[in-house]
Amino acid sequence: MRILVVEDNPDILVNIVDYLTLKHCVVDALYNGTAALNQIRQQEYDLLVLDLSLPGLDGLALCAQLRAEQNPLPVVMLTARDTLDDKLGGFEVGADDYLVKPFALPELWSRIQAVLKRSQKQQVRQLKVADVTLDLDLRQACRDGQAVSLNPKCLKLLEILMRHSPHVVSRETLIDQLWADDPPDSDGLKSHIYLLRSQLDKPFERALLHTVHGQGYRLAVEDK
Repeated sequence: MRILVVEDNPDILVNIVDYLTLKHCVVDALYNGTAALNQIRQQEYDLLVLDLSLPGLDGLALCAQLRAEQNPLPVVMLTARDTLDDKLGGFEVGADDYLVKPFALPELWSRIQAVLKRSQKQQVRQLKVADVTLDLDLRQACRDGQAVSLNPKCLKLLEILMRHSPHVVSRETLIDQLWADDPPDSDGLKSHIYLLRSQLDKPFERALLHTVHGQGYRLAVEDK
């Protein structure tokens, strides 16, 4: 399980990270809301532990932006604000749970498990970008109602690009998520981009897979 913790109090941040690490989670930590949003756009997480008061984007604005981008990442919000209006504000922007400081770490862990269980039951098992759909259970891609034949690596590449659409995904992120610690000797990413583009774009009028020079790749409808 990979969790991102965003908290600007260094003592609280360290305690949460240490505790979740003991629970065998992979934990990334940030203290700035703007940096956290950029990180989420580049890296997939199972859950976000999010403080309300942050430099850059605050927790409410960050959560609202994620939901505006249709990112279903489960969010457990942390705050010292304990009024009903504060809690309702967190839920209104898309938080899944709300924990008031000070809190016990075992309670945080219990909330995390409960939120993940609920989100797994509700999880949408199909991704859609423009006229492209990807069934995550059947591992079948379609464009404009036509099946697109892709090998497993291209399917994973398409899934990553769809999850981050319309944002650019860097070459480094793609290589890490496709091959982890065993990247190919040759330019395997370039080859798989070529294969994906051949199947997904070339038979159709409009291109969706775009190379952003010096940055990476994005799957999106580009303005003419």
